Amino acid sequence: KLNGKLKEGITATDLVLSITQILRNHGVVGKFVEFYGEGLKNLSIADRATISNMAPEYGATCGFFPTDDETINYLRLSGKNQHHLDIVKNYSKKQKMWLDDSYSPTFSENISLDLNIIEPTVAGPKRPQDKMLLKDIPVNFKKLVGSKIEVKNLEDNIKTGDIVIAAITSCTNTSNPNVMMAAGLIAKKAVEFGLTVKPWVKTSLAPGSKVVSDYLTKAGLTKYLDKLGFNLVGYGCTTCIGNSGPLDEWISNEIKAKNLTVCSILSGNRNFEGRVHQEVKANFLASPPLVLAFALVGNININILNDP
Repeated sequence: KLNGKLKEGITATDLVLSITQILRNHGVVGKFVEFYGEGLKNLSIADRATISNMAPEYGATCGFFPTDDETINYLRLSGKNQHHLDIVKNYSKKQKMWLDDSYSPTFSENISLDLNIIEPTVAGPKRPQDKMLLKDIPVNFKKLVGSKIEVKNLEDNIKTGDIVIAAITSCTNTSNPNVMMAAGLIAKKAVEFGLTVKPWVKTSLAPGSKVVSDYLTKAGLTKYLDKLGFNLVGYGCTTCIGNSGPLDEWISNEIKAKNLTVCSILSGNRNFEGRVHQEVKANFLASPPLVLAFALVGNININILNDP
């Protein structure tokens, strides 16, 4: 049961990574998970799709939402006529599947989550259920690598904690206009302030649909993403399934010679060790705007909320 409303600046990715941890800990393998409650009125279709798409990661057979006005709005947006919409609405109400104040199915188990407690979140370094608050990354990463962290970066070398892959990938994160527009706006601000992505970070943008390219271009944001290296590489699965391609030779050589624990950050669903890239040991799932922000920093070992 979802209650309340996400705070300003909190993304659907932050929410779904929190839900994934909660449901993995509870145990929902083989279950049908329905999300309901008054909090649904504050979640768009795109946000709901992001949550449902992570069902394999939280272990459920499926994650779904009851029919409500947001469903009808989506059907209208997809071109259905009024007669079709009326049938869906009336049928759902007669079958007691319509979400309103009287909606009270009998569930085998109930879990409650207040949306207003969700904070900026990533998941990693090896499993999608390993939620980590954004502010806690430095502490947790130091526990992972111990004393291997070096202090300074030169342009021609890398160190443990450096991000060598930053990918805005094709899962429902990139079918969610809210987080994609946020990434584009961060890119715009970064370019205007003269910021650049660090030279050891391999960047890419692979939306799941050409619609994403269309609205980013119409909003005037594609040129800023391009300038930071988040160029369109195609549509479909890329980094999530290991299709990120080779790292620059000098980067691979440094990783092997120094036995470095380097990182990737991606807006995908899965981050198992070796899945993204065989030379990248630590992989973090994050929203598209966070992927872009960390690409500018070039290292995971930072409290991006407070550190300069």
